[in-house]
Amino acid sequence: MNIQYKGKDYKIPKPFDKCFFGADPTKEMTIHNRFSDETFTQSCKLPAFAVAIYDTVIGAERTEDYGLMNKGREWFQKNFIDEYYTLLD
Repeated sequence: MNIQYKGKDYKIPKPFDKCFFGADPTKEMTIHNRFSDETFTQSCKLPAFAVAIYDTVIGAERTEDYGLMNKGREWFQKNFIDEYYTLLD
């Protein structure tokens, strides 16, 4: 599965291609680092398809599915590097 966002094609690998990306997968959303303080200085904008993958990574971490978690983290490192360092590093 591929999604075009801001003139770039993003390959969505399995199993993330099964995520629900919403009606508009390119809609931008602001995501806050879950460990940031109440000022939310650590936040970034992501398209909805990346938010769905981020949510899956966080869920995989909580259920100790480290294979899935690492696959998602690697996808972020490749496709959204600045956002990776803000949210997942």
